Amino acid sequence: MLFNSIDFFIFFIAICFLYYRMQHKHRWMLLLAGSYYFYMSWKYEYIILIIVSTIIDYFCARSIYQATGQKKKKRFLYLSLFSNLSILFIFKYFNFFTENINYSLQFIGLSYEIPLAELVLPVGISFYTFQTMSYSIDVYKGETIVENHFGRFALFVTYFPQLVAGPIERSNRLLPQLRKKVEFNYEQITSGLKLMAWGLFKKVVIADRLSSFVEIAFDRSADLTGLPLILGTIFFAIQIYCDFSGYSDIAIGASRVLGIKLMKNFKRPYFSLNVREFWKRWHISLSSWFRDYVYIPLGGNRVVKWRGYYNLMITFMVSGFWHGANWTFIIWGALHGIYLVALVMINNRWTFPKTKLFSIFQWALTFTLVCFAWIFFRAKDMSEAMTLIQNSLQFSIEKTALTGFNELLTALILIAFMTSIEILHEKDKLVSLFNSRPTWQRWLCYYSFLFIIYFFGVFEKTQFIYFQF
Repeated sequence: MLFNSIDFFIFFIAICFLYYRMQHKHRWMLLLAGSYYFYMSWKYEYIILIIVSTIIDYFCARSIYQATGQKKKKRFLYLSLFSNLSILFIFKYFNFFTENINYSLQFIGLSYEIPLAELVLPVGISFYTFQTMSYSIDVYKGETIVENHFGRFALFVTYFPQLVAGPIERSNRLLPQLRKKVEFNYEQITSGLKLMAWGLFKKVVIADRLSSFVEIAFDRSADLTGLPLILGTIFFAIQIYCDFSGYSDIAIGASRVLGIKLMKNFKRPYFSLNVREFWKRWHISLSSWFRDYVYIPLGGNRVVKWRGYYNLMITFMVSGFWHGANWTFIIWGALHGIYLVALVMINNRWTFPKTKLFSIFQWALTFTLVCFAWIFFRAKDMSEAMTLIQNSLQFSIEKTALTGFNELLTALILIAFMTSIEILHEKDKLVSLFNSRPTWQRWLCYYSFLFIIYFFGVFEKTQFIYFQF
């Protein structure tokens, strides 16, 4: 059941109606049943994985809390981590390692081949396993209170707005809200609906419209040169931002309608002036997760310089591998690790002027580096990535056609519209400017915006990019 579908629209209305009609003490049952139904609408068999993970982490966390000795606490923590990582490995990484082992065996002359597993990657498995692991770790560290109510803990694991693609919520933020009584709040509900509409716009009007340009550039990279490939790479950067941040906006907005606040996951990342700032604005819930549970435990930057660089590289390579079982994702993560190491080394040696012109240079350089890394993220394999990079540096008049002029112009106008809105939002002028308008003008904007979504939306391309992770 996709956020940009009629099925979800009907499902969400039904959930909201029942939610505000029933007593607070029964609402967790409605949300849990709705979350299980939401997930089972993809492939009902994989609900078993979530239930198994929920049961293991519930009892492990309680055992950690009740244990008196540090050894016992660690034993149950390791059981939780091992269980979640084993499920993730089997369904997401088993074939990757098998293929590489088979290749290595062939390379040294052995004919034996390990058979691949015929498994379908469960939707959202990377997200909910990270969420439950962080809960067990936080209970072990004493940073969150153990949840004794099994139903509410199960809801924490499966809460439908953020189940499939985040934000990855922390237990000390989400669990208390699942216990809190929520009253009907008109302003909060309308705010949530507006955010859902903005997310839908970014998904169906921008991301899905750009997908055809991106597919041509990457799928035909061997037949194109120069500008079409560069434009296709830039369009993918915009596509993945609008696709994923659009999902996050819908998730956060839907949860806000239900009176539950989810953390902000994107903060206009392409306005960043360096790669460190980019990662403070992009997929915030995941970048903060890796900071708290990988980078800092490795020692962070509180170590000698070379070890600090090593910690950055390991963190980002693991982050890349989290995204997918392919060497292209590892290269993508490694590139961002290299960017950050280089940034730290440069800042330690030189001081740069804080002028507007230099800020423009910083922005352009950051955007270029991020787009270059996106090539490896989007490419099917290393061969396709290298072909696109090589051909984008060549220019041939015969190989410049990407798509029709009208489609390209429409896409650029819509991107400009979205960018102008985000610039106003970045400067904190959007809300005050909008609220200062008369009521009839605000409602005219609402209807015009819905008309833009209906008229310019591309509704046949429905899948969200991050569902594959």
